[in-house]
Amino acid sequence: MSAFSLSNTSSAAAQSNTPGDISKDVVLTNPPEDGISDVAFSPTHDFLALASWDKQVRIYEISATGESKPQAKIDHEGPVLTCCWSKDGTKVVGAGADKAARMLDLQTNATTQVAEHAQPIRCARFVEVSGAAGPILVTGSWDKTVKYWDLRQQQAIANLDCQDRVYTLDSKNKLLVIGTADRYINIVNLDQPGKFYKTLQSPLKWQTRVVSCFTDATGFAVGSIEGRCAIQYVEEKDAGANFSFKCHRQTPPNTRDIANVYSVNAISFHPEHGTFSTAGSDGTFHFWDGNAKHRLKGYPEVGGTISATAFNRTGSIFAYAVSYDWSKGYAMNTPQLPNKLMLHPVQPDECKPRSKPAGKR
Repeated sequence: MSAFSLSNTSSAAAQSNTPGDISKDVVLTNPPEDGISDVAFSPTHDFLALASWDKQVRIYEISATGESKPQAKIDHEGPVLTCCWSKDGTKVVGAGADKAARMLDLQTNATTQVAEHAQPIRCARFVEVSGAAGPILVTGSWDKTVKYWDLRQQQAIANLDCQDRVYTLDSKNKLLVIGTADRYINIVNLDQPGKFYKTLQSPLKWQTRVVSCFTDATGFAVGSIEGRCAIQYVEEKDAGANFSFKCHRQTPPNTRDIANVYSVNAISFHPEHGTFSTAGSDGTFHFWDGNAKHRLKGYPEVGGTISATAFNRTGSIFAYAVSYDWSKGYAMNTPQLPNKLMLHPVQPDECKPRSKPAGKR
């Protein structure tokens, strides 16, 4: 098991130990009225979608300077737990506690229900399925199933029965990764979407919080509630490059053997460099170079737990939601907690890898 090298004396290491600057981060105007559960940038335009516990998905236009303007919304019948964009950027989907997924077509401004489950839908993504005539939506639910939806049909075109409740999923190219309760991780090759290509238990010891695919679809990152992240490749030939590391942990002053451990809530990969971010319940985010096993930059606490993150399509803006993540239960969700979305302007050196990787993540 490897840890990121943070103690060597190179200039890169020295820079990584200098706290990052969040003084120029811009707050989103007109944020949701309740907790932010998910954020997603359009793959084609400067639009940002936010899913919220206030039963809405909101879409904002984001300028190059971070100014934001509300553009549209999707109304749900319960808290919204996830949101995602179609590959062509014309459709936004939200899904959540009302057991349904609803889609807004930005070209027609029409909203339709496009999916349903027996239990709340925790996550959704548009995926690339071989032979499909149109866009395919995949949804993962606490009913222990993953379903595929052709937007032109009312019924699911295929489904996968999982070992337990689906907590997280992500997709890139032909790779679909599903994380469930009891630490199961299912890998699907979307050339054969009706079966698992591989199933494994998470390399981390505690509950899976998030999975996120590499930009080149050769593997994925896993974050858990134990303040640890794992880098995992799909194929056995690359297994020697798998590793995990501690993050989002704090040592109280004047102590040596005690660490406060926080959940890793979000992992986002930079679209150009293949480096990645982690964000957690400790209210911090960090940028990492996985190939070099090196932290590029750490940032100071932002005043609340970070529930979700996303890079925009060029990697020039990093969005992070300062919103309650339910890590301490419902009793700790008080009106005094912050609830906002911040836009961090990414400087050229913040996410640029220190190494020259053989393959971009």
